Amino acid sequence: MEKRQEIYDLYWYFACERQNIFWKKLHGEAAPWTTDKILQEYKFCNSYRVNDRVSQYLLKNVIYNGKKYSAENTIFRIILFKLFNLESTWQLFIKNFGDVTLETFDTIKYSKVLCDAIEHGVKIYNDAYISCANKVFGYNRKHDNHLALVHKMFVEDKMQNKILKCTNMKDAFDIIKEYPLIGNFMAYQLVTDINYSDVVNWKENEFTVAGPGSQRGIKKCFISKGRMTDEEIIKYMYENQDKEFARLGLNFKRIGNRPLQLIDCQNIFCELDKYLRQAVPSLKSNRVKIKKHYTAKKDKIEYMYPPKWGIKL
Repeated sequence: MEKRQEIYDLYWYFACERQNIFWKKLHGEAAPWTTDKILQEYKFCNSYRVNDRVSQYLLKNVIYNGKKYSAENTIFRIILFKLFNLESTWQLFIKNFGDVTLETFDTIKYSKVLCDAIEHGVKIYNDAYISCANKVFGYNRKHDNHLALVHKMFVEDKMQNKILKCTNMKDAFDIIKEYPLIGNFMAYQLVTDINYSDVVNWKENEFTVAGPGSQRGIKKCFISKGRMTDEEIIKYMYENQDKEFARLGLNFKRIGNRPLQLIDCQNIFCELDKYLRQAVPSLKSNRVKIKKHYTAKKDKIEYMYPPKWGIKL
């Protein structure tokens, strides 16, 4: 492989500076939390995926909400939440059904709740990434096809039982990606979220998938990948993070003693692609602008992590 050194170094700078912002906000420091004008103006995901707002909501309200769910229900709840990926949609389900379980899941009733929300101008999908929207199950509305997908996965195929037998993330990924409306990137996100729970305990550093944004970031970082795949590049970043932070004199402050995982290194490439649209606009890709400006949220996140990680901030 051949690095574009300046951009490659920016990868590590971005990871460290975005993490510094996380810590400063956590400790109650006043804005601005960085002198970097791009990071001040635009919205970027955290260096650790788990620290992002939706991941935190998933942990606290879907997986570890104080109630005890069966392993099958835990997987069901995670996938149903992630297909919409929006806190307010989950709250709609709770408001109308009291709780979300396989035993009470009904595609007709869920569809009615979502249709009513749409008719009142309520957004039901997170636009952080665009989920597939074809009519593979024969419905005109995207959400009806997704509800039909959930029914096929969990009611017809009992996919949850297959997932629970998987001994690694790759096997679970292969099961999920075979379903319609689920591409490689989405399947990787889903197995990552399932692995936040205590019903499986897959190793995180054995498997990754480069999403479209990550692929763009990798192209900007490297003049040539040589014979390496995008996934091998991501693993290279994971394995060399301590050495690279030290080389550049960057004091990267981990959460607990947890290094950036493969999913985090993958995501950072995606965020770097966004950052470079402003920092180095001469590096062209099929995206030329950063869509979202940063707007501070008033509510403070009380961070939590999967208990099996043993992390306390």
